[in-house]
Amino acid sequence: MNKQIPKLECETDPVNSPSHYMQGQFEVIDIIQGSLSAEGFRGYLLGNMTKYLLRCQHKHSDGGVQDLKKLTWYTDRYIDTVRTA
Repeated sequence: MNKQIPKLECETDPVNSPSHYMQGQFEVIDIIQGSLSAEGFRGYLLGNMTKYLLRCQHKHSDGGVQDLKKLTWYTDRYIDTVRTA
């Protein structure tokens, strides 16, 4: 399960709910999930997990911490899809 820290309305959360990933009232990840098969969505999640794992070591501003948090977010989402399959 994703553990999210409560936030103020004016704050943005670049890991759990980036504002630029919202399309109206829907998060893009939910739109993607709805447009793919369960197997396709798991592949999408695995691809993103790989992306964040490979690029975290090249981030100098925060040592890759934000990318590692995104890796964890996608891993948790993948685990949730496996549990509900």
